[in-house]
Amino acid sequence: MSMNFSSIRNLKFAHSLIRNSIMLNKQVAAAPHGWLAFELNVLRRLKFASVILPFANEPYLGAHLKRLNARVSANDSTQAGFVKAVAAIENNGEKLSEEEIAVVLEDVYIPRHRLQNDALKNWFGEIDALWFDNVRANIDKLPSHIKQAVGLSVGLSVGDYVFSFSDETRELRQPLSKVFERLVKTLPELIGNNQENVCRNKTAKEFVAENFTADLMFLRLPPASNENGRNALGQAAWREEWIHGDDKFWSDFEQSRAGRLGAQTETKAQYLRFLEDILQTAAHVPSWAVAHVEDGFISAQDIAETVGRIRRVDTIFTKDFSELTGTKAVIITA
Repeated sequence: MSMNFSSIRNLKFAHSLIRNSIMLNKQVAAAPHGWLAFELNVLRRLKFASVILPFANEPYLGAHLKRLNARVSANDSTQAGFVKAVAAIENNGEKLSEEEIAVVLEDVYIPRHRLQNDALKNWFGEIDALWFDNVRANIDKLPSHIKQAVGLSVGLSVGDYVFSFSDETRELRQPLSKVFERLVKTLPELIGNNQENVCRNKTAKEFVAENFTADLMFLRLPPASNENGRNALGQAAWREEWIHGDDKFWSDFEQSRAGRLGAQTETKAQYLRFLEDILQTAAHVPSWAVAHVEDGFISAQDIAETVGRIRRVDTIFTKDFSELTGTKAVIITA
């Protein structure tokens, strides 16, 4: 079978798309609460013109809700979750031009006297640390906070690309600047819904308390963890240190979340107290949809009873993924 050069280029491009898809699936697998189709199926049954997302995590749900012409307000206490939300949710049409991509990638392999962010040495080899350090500085030169968020979001994906290789497969890696360029070109089409979609980087409770105009709160519950801050994020902690520019912020980060949903949790009763606290704070929001991953520690019944102490439960939707992940997805509306 003959194959011309155009076909070869298309095949290589398709291969890069497959690799990007694999990376995305790895991110979703690490956070099993992200069953987008199930969430959208439930939300399409509800009536709302505006929605708040206290734990945005990945921006896929918020971006799809824009397609329903909903005004979306998203929040995440992590810098990575926040910049991804700005790039995909708050952003109604800004893209990186070829000139702006060139600005981001300018002189990225030219060493300075020293790295601006020494914490990168804990995650990457010398050359990769240099690349990420220079790219981070160059992104700050972009002309708007939304374009900076797009650049940071793509940079995060490049990091995920780096971590997707093992010692045995490292030789298959492409140059990181080339990966950055390809990822920019394969970003999903932006959705401009003529709404003022906003994103915040606060604790979930603070974010909920400040939103008084939303019709619906979609509260995707964070998993219970007896770890805090850097340890709870595991390998994803590199994202925060890259965006922050150092690793000196962890103590303040942990302190800001202490005693609230999303923080370190030792017992089921403690987690449910944190949940009840944020639900009390959200009493002014007309409708709730509370999404939970039932993994054996906290049951759907526990969540429903906690919701029911504050507001009457309407419906409990479930989707069994036990054969794939050993978990069950639950969404409780109230």
